[in-house]
Amino acid sequence: MESWSVDQVCNWLRQRNLGELVPKFREEEVSGAALLALNDRMVQQLVKKIGHQAVLMDLISKYQQQKSGLESLTYCCETASPKFLELISGKNQKSFFARYRTLQWTSSYALPDFPYDVKCILAEKKCPDHSMRIRIIEFLQADMTKYLGGSLYPNSQQYNIVVNALLQAYPFLDEDGNGFLLWKRALKDRFKYVRRPIEDDEQVLRNKCKFGHRRGQTRKSSFAEDKPEDIQVQVEEEPVHLEGSGMDVHIKWLKQEYMKTQRNWKEVDNRMNVTIEIRRKMISDKAPLKDILRLFPFLRCPYQLFREFQLLTQMDIYKKTVEILEIYSENILSLYVVRNNPINIMLQENLKRHTEEDILKYMKMTAACLLLPDVFGDDSSLFVAVNEEVKAVTPVLEVKNPFNVNACEFALYVGREELAQLDDCTMALAALVAAFHVFDIPCPERIHRTVNFLESLVFEVRSPASLL
Repeated sequence: MESWSVDQVCNWLRQRNLGELVPKFREEEVSGAALLALNDRMVQQLVKKIGHQAVLMDLISKYQQQKSGLESLTYCCETASPKFLELISGKNQKSFFARYRTLQWTSSYALPDFPYDVKCILAEKKCPDHSMRIRIIEFLQADMTKYLGGSLYPNSQQYNIVVNALLQAYPFLDEDGNGFLLWKRALKDRFKYVRRPIEDDEQVLRNKCKFGHRRGQTRKSSFAEDKPEDIQVQVEEEPVHLEGSGMDVHIKWLKQEYMKTQRNWKEVDNRMNVTIEIRRKMISDKAPLKDILRLFPFLRCPYQLFREFQLLTQMDIYKKTVEILEIYSENILSLYVVRNNPINIMLQENLKRHTEEDILKYMKMTAACLLLPDVFGDDSSLFVAVNEEVKAVTPVLEVKNPFNVNACEFALYVGREELAQLDDCTMALAALVAAFHVFDIPCPERIHRTVNFLESLVFEVRSPASLL
């Protein structure tokens, strides 16, 4: 924060619902260093409303405490005695330093020094073309690998930190409000591309066993992690019969692009727009889902699933789902009907092991998502399978290790087949609701009240406050 520019401070204020303060902070040229140096008298001069004064001072105080704690932890690690290292040996030591590295990322990550040509484009506030995007992603990936001490497996929180830093520094990269998902997806794809040719690295092999070959089968990935030859078989098993050679060209291009590690997402969007009519006709004619996905494999990508939903409804379902979980998480967890639920009990046990505000919020939102069917008296097996096999044929979530920040897994299943891998509970919940609409799947009666609750908020049918 100390190195932030005035623009970055203003973006930070907007993200914390303090946008009213931006003009004054710009006028007084309050940078990151100046922000941290503010005292009570300065804050009173800058900010007129007492409520805003209190919020601002609290945010600055929390940052200072976090920074102080990190410095103490760093000193502790650097000067630790052999007895201290013995106390945190084995799994405890691994957990301790993993948590320490997370704190380092949260408090100290700074964007890399981009090459001159990239700096010129960014300085002119021009949206980079496809080749320039790849250059930016390559430098971010190399920089993350350095921060990770050579590891090629960042966790979701670390991806979030890097992409947030990029968009805070260069807000114009957040195109149409979808920039976060696009840049995060591109960054994850870059790591997959780097890992692919590495066969002898111990960590790569260990993670391939953990994530790539579970239950004796190659994992079906929503982002083409399968081997190219496997995908080719799936794509070419039947000829394409569509009206017009132009449409055939678009379909062929989409299938070929899906098999690539680095994709031209702008062109994907254009071609998905062009082919939407034939896609909607197939869905309305009840064509088998596997045929639809064979022709339009990008519907397996959460971003494209959300985009398709927005084309149909004019609603940003991901943004709406974030709002729903942030508003209702605490209310849901406080209801008597879920107090003794195994999910809630598991949550309370895991909350005791963490103190970081972001992790606690993440856990509570995850639990609220999983508990929704129980709140409405619906059949939870038609909504989510937690640490067990999916049995429902309608859209349902599979969740593994929901409260383990570094090992949780979210997936969307349709017809007992994995459709997409998802980053967190918010994306999972949004994908679940989107799947019913995008693929025109009737909602089962035994889960109707839960889905109706979510849809009423997404489509703003009634006031959220009146529902609980």
